[in-house]
Amino acid sequence: MLTLGIDTRITLLAAGLVFLLALCLGVWKYRQMATSENHLAHPYVDIAHRAALLYSFATLLIAAFVELSAWPTWLNLTAAMVLVFFFVFAIADYIVHGIRRDTTNQFEKTDATTHIAMSALIIGEIGGFAVLLAGFVKGQFF
Repeated sequence: MLTLGIDTRITLLAAGLVFLLALCLGVWKYRQMATSENHLAHPYVDIAHRAALLYSFATLLIAAFVELSAWPTWLNLTAAMVLVFFFVFAIADYIVHGIRRDTTNQFEKTDATTHIAMSALIIGEIGGFAVLLAGFVKGQFF
């Protein structure tokens, strides 16, 4: 039996939970498509569903890098959970817009909070993955 590190197991659990969320969002999307006059879901319901699907598989990819990283467990888990946090934050934002039906483009009217949040997301996602990629390179090539 293969024994995975706790950092990998937690990351895989996150991937599974995000995938489950994607499946549930698919039901919401289907319901809107079945009941709307134009047979389309609200754009942000569609975006939430698709983003959750993509982020679940991205989290699965991240788990592979976590498992093969040379860094300590705490660093791998922290980097992975930063990524997962921003993935889930983005999905939640899309869900809110889908529920409210308040926009078809969340960047139409932005403010300082939007720019700060996007800057944090960019730094967190790229930085978190860069840590894991460096740990993979160190562990597998050096």
